[in-house]
Amino acid sequence: MNVYLFDWGDTLMVDFPQNTGKMCEWETVEAIEGARETLAVLSQTAKIYIATGAADSTEQEIKAAFERAQLSQYILGYFCKENIGIDKGTAAFLNAIISTFPVPVLDITMVGDSFVKDIEPAISVGITPIWFTPNSVQIAPDNIRIIKSLSELT
Repeated sequence: MNVYLFDWGDTLMVDFPQNTGKMCEWETVEAIEGARETLAVLSQTAKIYIATGAADSTEQEIKAAFERAQLSQYILGYFCKENIGIDKGTAAFLNAIISTFPVPVLDITMVGDSFVKDIEPAISVGITPIWFTPNSVQIAPDNIRIIKSLSELT
C-alpha cells in the first residue's frame, strides 16, 4: 500500500498570511481547492499522513484544524516538530517518519508546495516527490513531477 505525506499550509489548507498563531484558532480555516475530493479518492487505496513544519502547533491542534476543514477523516496521522523532535526541511525529519512505516521508500510520496522544505528532502531520502505549484510556473529537474491542482493526484 502506498503512503502519501502531505505538507499542511498551502498544500492541503490555505495559509492566510495575515493570520498568526495556531491555525486551529483562526477565525476562518479553508481547504485548498480539490483537497477534500482528492483525499477521499486517495484514502481508498493509500495511507495519508501530514508532514508539517508547523512549530507552534501540537499534533492535536493540527488535527483540530483539519477537523474544522473537514479533512481529518482521510488522515491517519500527523508528523510535526512536537512529536518528531526535528525541524521539517531536513532528511532527518523525513527519515524519522519513514522509519515508522513498514513499506519500501519507493512506496512513499511527499506532496508539498516548497521545493526547499518538501521536494529536496524527499529526493535526498529516496521518496517520490510531487511539487504542488498552483499559482506559478516552475522549472524543475526532469525527475520531479509538478502538479497545478490536487485533483491531478487521482
